Amino acid sequence: MGAGIAQIAAQNGHEVIMNDTQRVALDRARKGHENIMARLVVKERVTPEESKATLKRIHYSTSLNDLCPCGLIIEAVIESIEVKQAIFKNLCELSENKAILASNTSSLSIASIGSVVKDPSRVVGIHFFNPAPLMPLVEIIPAVFTSNETVTEARAIIDSWGKVTVLAKDTPGFIVNRVARPFYGEAVRIYEEGIADPATIDWAMTELGGFRMGPFTLMDFIGHDINYAVTESVFEAFYYDPRYRPNFTQKRMVEAGWLGRKTGKGFYSYQEGAEKPKPNEDAKLGGDILWRILVMLINEAADALNLGVASKEDIDLAMTKGVNYPKGLLQWADEKGIQNCVDTLDHLQSEYGEDRYRCSPLLRRMAREGKSFY
Repeated sequence: MGAGIAQIAAQNGHEVIMNDTQRVALDRARKGHENIMARLVVKERVTPEESKATLKRIHYSTSLNDLCPCGLIIEAVIESIEVKQAIFKNLCELSENKAILASNTSSLSIASIGSVVKDPSRVVGIHFFNPAPLMPLVEIIPAVFTSNETVTEARAIIDSWGKVTVLAKDTPGFIVNRVARPFYGEAVRIYEEGIADPATIDWAMTELGGFRMGPFTLMDFIGHDINYAVTESVFEAFYYDPRYRPNFTQKRMVEAGWLGRKTGKGFYSYQEGAEKPKPNEDAKLGGDILWRILVMLINEAADALNLGVASKEDIDLAMTKGVNYPKGLLQWADEKGIQNCVDTLDHLQSEYGEDRYRCSPLLRRMAREGKSFY
């Protein structure tokens, strides 16, 4: 991710210092940048002169001291509070010039990461989506101590790179990684219950729902170690709310080393010659699968709005630009009918007796008052 962010900044005219403790990682990043820019020249996305200028603007260093002149420092290391805090503590001692200190964390607390900084008003979350050069969305996450000036300046810089920024509250998962949990969790629950296999569920979501990738294909693509870790992190951060509970199916796959595409085996086989199983293209079954997953996504989006995580516009924008949903979930709720959403959720909770299906109070209130999101 760090290499992709460095590429974007350099392409937009910034002098960039890419820092890593391992020289081999920097050499790999340099080679990657050279290959990517060469491909962009072949595709006529950039000129040879632009490619050369971009590469010249990226500098590679193993010393944190080299970051002293930077006005914006974006950390993109592993998702560990302890590791990130150690880095930020070192950065604040180096950058007394009031540089913005940003974390690219996908779900960890910005307040916790920035708590070790002497002047935390300059700490902010700037969360890119992978691959950073291609995905338009960036979540901007101020902590309780982040100054308005830091938020404004950080957002202006990222906007100038041609990205679509949304403002998110410093809560677990921010917008996308919170709202998207049912896309994976409810799909696996349907599979675990024997209602349909992964191929059929993926077919329902892509062919009937218009999603670019089905949940099982997407989990295989992301990597089950990463996807499961985010689910576990969000579950723990929400004080073990059953709506975010991880599933044993994915846990066992991680334990078995079936991590998806990168290991050749996940919900599907990626070995040479392997054939993808054919789905059951029953329209009634597919429609039921789509609606069950969709109403859970709508419920999560409504709850995020109810709790002030983001504006309705930013929630819908985040899901369409960050994970390529075919339309905003709150817009979809209006089309499906708020009362219909409430009735479905109430039926699921009655059927299963689980709090994971509890209806957002905002949806229930809107249905009672005959309101819509737009």
